[in-house]
Amino acid sequence: MTRLIKPAQAGTIESSDILIMLAPAEAGVGIQVELRTPTMQQYGEHIKNLIVKILEAQGIQDAIVHANEKGALDYTIEARMKTAIKRASGQGGF
Repeated sequence: MTRLIKPAQAGTIESSDILIMLAPAEAGVGIQVELRTPTMQQYGEHIKNLIVKILEAQGIQDAIVHANEKGALDYTIEARMKTAIKRASGQGGF
């Protein structure tokens, strides 16, 4: 199980990328995702579900995520999320 200890971010707001800002939340709050994307109607729920799935796979139950998506594919979203998780848990990155 991974524990978030500080806010962190990964990614950019360039085309075909996503900017993830991840912060720890109080115990019991759950995972809260705020998503901005030009494709909200088509892919908004899919992107939110993917973000939650990645967090849960890492054992994270309480987190606040702000995501600004600009046409990123699933593997890009996954890479950015995993990088933000590592940074927020103090396991690496900068």
